[in-house]
Amino acid sequence: MPDTTSQERQAIAKQYGLQQMGVRPPLGRYIRDVASRWAFIRALGTATAYSKNQNNYLGQLWAVLNPTLNAIVYVLIFGILIDASRGVENTIAFIVIGTFLFRFVEQSVHGGSKSIAQKSTLIRSLHFPRAVLPIAEVVSLLTTLVPALVVMCAIVLLSGLLPQYPPVHVTWSWLLLPFIVALLWIFNTGIAFIVARAVAITPDLDNVIGFVMRLVMYGSGVIFPVTHYVGTLPESAQAIVGPILDYQPIGVFLYVARSILTQEPNIPQDPVMWAWAAGWAVVTFVAGFIIFWRGEERYGRD
Repeated sequence: MPDTTSQERQAIAKQYGLQQMGVRPPLGRYIRDVASRWAFIRALGTATAYSKNQNNYLGQLWAVLNPTLNAIVYVLIFGILIDASRGVENTIAFIVIGTFLFRFVEQSVHGGSKSIAQKSTLIRSLHFPRAVLPIAEVVSLLTTLVPALVVMCAIVLLSGLLPQYPPVHVTWSWLLLPFIVALLWIFNTGIAFIVARAVAITPDLDNVIGFVMRLVMYGSGVIFPVTHYVGTLPESAQAIVGPILDYQPIGVFLYVARSILTQEPNIPQDPVMWAWAAGWAVVTFVAGFIIFWRGEERYGRD
């Protein structure tokens, strides 16, 4: 349209609902656009979850076998050989809950880091809110987590049949498990937003994530109660390190899940920990979404 001015072309684009490419939309419109594509997010997440194991002989069974084998390794090493269960009555239940749920966190971080970096072709070909990609990645992991949770609960229940451990009973609190998993899903999505933008801008960070997650695993009480070792520190250090370990997000989510499924006297039900879990989920999701949105126009261009 060589004979029209810039203002006239903008008026024509507005008349026909056209939008300029590569421009970050207002936050409100961006949220509505993402929400309107939930059907696409769900379909993409389900397809991603199915495609991960479709070339293996056991297929989708690996979604359950992988966390189970992972938990068995840690139970053998830390629960039996090293006996790192300090102050925990049921070591198997403690480690199994920790490894199953932390695997969901770890995979969400790795999936989020690759959700933008490995889909540059799709980003450059189609116009859609890029937040769809990390959300779909975490949805795919949630899809594979659901059957794994059934196995996790079964192992926790059966561990109470061993003579060296106290019995584990199915109580009303088990009904709360879906709620803490939902909060963890929201939290993981927020983390996926943050690492997706960070790795999209600085790809070298993807090489560091594995080391960071390993440090988080050992410092969050996934396979042994780290707070037990705080007592060996000077009192001045205990006053600082203790609350950090108690109320850091991974530790909070694992505490609530363990208090739901086990009858450990040292891990009682605590409404304060539920409040912390809800707070971490909401704050991380909102902050992650805004951080991701602010880099919208850069994805697929850097």
